[in-house]
Amino acid sequence: MAGGAGAAGTPASRPRRGRVTGRPLDGYGSTGRPLDRGGGRLESCVSVALVTVAIMIDADDVRRIALSFPETVEKEAWNMPTFRVAGKMFVTVPDDQTSFAVRCPKIERAELIAAEPEKFWVPPHEASSAWVRVRLAALEDQEELRDILVDSWRQAAPDRLTERHPDLSPGAGAGGPR
Repeated sequence: MAGGAGAAGTPASRPRRGRVTGRPLDGYGSTGRPLDRGGGRLESCVSVALVTVAIMIDADDVRRIALSFPETVEKEAWNMPTFRVAGKMFVTVPDDQTSFAVRCPKIERAELIAAEPEKFWVPPHEASSAWVRVRLAALEDQEELRDILVDSWRQAAPDRLTERHPDLSPGAGAGGPR
């Protein structure tokens, strides 16, 4: 579109604008120099749409993060993977792998579910336990997953481990244990 001519239905006096940036499509790149696509021809800039890619958190992420914690082992129980620290279970991943279960004091559990029912829930057969389920698809990011797993790990870990790893706490960042 040389000479300021616009697209069909656009007056020639108004330069064509990109859909995403709103900047004029004037044949210049981000460097301010004309774009040469070979053969000496100058072409108009092309708008590029910015795409947000959601990173799906899955059971493999639960496994990877849980096993990064000190003295954590994976053990199959009830035909599903469970993760334990010093022999105490702190996370399970049920068969369908769309959620996981973590330790959660009953008093806090009710508040948690009320605040974010799309994320936290308790199946009827676990109502009397001090555990809560977390829907993987509802998690914001891997840092939130890590924080939930760390909190459960700290509830199950012996004092000697929690004292030796004060950096391993919710909100300490995705760096994990060292």
